Amino acid sequence: MRILLIWVLNAVALLAVAYLLPGIEVTSFGSAMLAALVIGLLNTLVRPVLVVLTLPITLLTLGLFYFVLNGLLFWLAGNLLSGFAVHGFIAAMLGAILYSVIAWALSALVPGDKG
Repeated sequence: MRILLIWVLNAVALLAVAYLLPGIEVTSFGSAMLAALVIGLLNTLVRPVLVVLTLPITLLTLGLFYFVLNGLLFWLAGNLLSGFAVHGFIAAMLGAILYSVIAWALSALVPGDKG
């Protein structure tokens, strides 16, 4: 039950990001739900592989390349879905950062075991 609530809150966070940033568009709440699911799957399945492959660049940039990876995955999700659009890489990076902060804040409000 908690995971479904987190999923809905991530969709709400995505709608908030689309409202706050002009380079990101979400057409409906259903599109936001699907986009939140795809972003979660990309972060679970693709991100660990990319983190390992880009470890030398991440070490050279003192960890700042993680922002680029998050932006790329956010942009990829925008390209995969029709109801969720990300216009430009800067919008993708800012959207990924803002989405992470809002989703973290909303999920912190959900009661349950934290760890």
